[in-house]
Amino acid sequence: MPEQTLQNKVALVSGSGSGIGAEIARELASRGANVVLNYPFAELCEEADKLAASLPTKCIAVEADLSTIDGPSKLVGATVKEFGRIDILVNNAALAVNKPFEEQTLDDWDLLVNLNGRGTFLLTQKALPHLSAEGGRIINIVSISAREAPPMQTIYAGSKGMVDAFTKVWAKELPPKYGVTVNAVSPGPTMTEGFAQAGEVFMAKVRPIIEKTPVGGRLGKTEEIAYAVAFLCEPRASWINGTHLMANGGLYID
Repeated sequence: MPEQTLQNKVALVSGSGSGIGAEIARELASRGANVVLNYPFAELCEEADKLAASLPTKCIAVEADLSTIDGPSKLVGATVKEFGRIDILVNNAALAVNKPFEEQTLDDWDLLVNLNGRGTFLLTQKALPHLSAEGGRIINIVSISAREAPPMQTIYAGSKGMVDAFTKVWAKELPPKYGVTVNAVSPGPTMTEGFAQAGEVFMAKVRPIIEKTPVGGRLGKTEEIAYAVAFLCEPRASWINGTHLMANGGLYID
């Protein structure tokens, strides 16, 4: 078991019923943090509750669709009701649409921008009054798509670019007022349920990109992303602020 460096911390991880978010929850809980899991729809309740029960600390799972205006308030309200505060906020919830630019629609725009952009904006805004003033952490999960500019991801890359910019602004604006640090982690292509369902056309286009990853021509592992997030949550990471940590094997180097 890892050293309990986050013991009794309260970590809210959005979009954490599966994939990278679930692995982040496991990693933080393994270090002693109590965790609030989040899933968007009622049909995912059983899976999220099972994950919460499997974690070694006190954990709850909250249904809240962060693409809606009320979802972020619902998630923060449930967290504060259960734990009274938030020490770590991980903005992970996001969706991708992989289509040629000409085929992307306003429905795609609303889906991605409302969740990836507005959801991150509102959840952070609602969480701020409850974030610990002593060592609070905000970690935004971005994507190398925001900077590497892969094909078929116009709206996704744009929405993640928005979160990239949020991180820079918040890292300057929020620490003096709230005593928090604000950082980002950018995964490259990572083997998750969502990535596996991206489709053959998209995979054919990104396979050559994956194969040129310097550390190894493979997809990233969710635990590799979770470790990067946990590092930024550690008490000894208190002087790291405004950093965009690339967790992608060197596929993109800024």
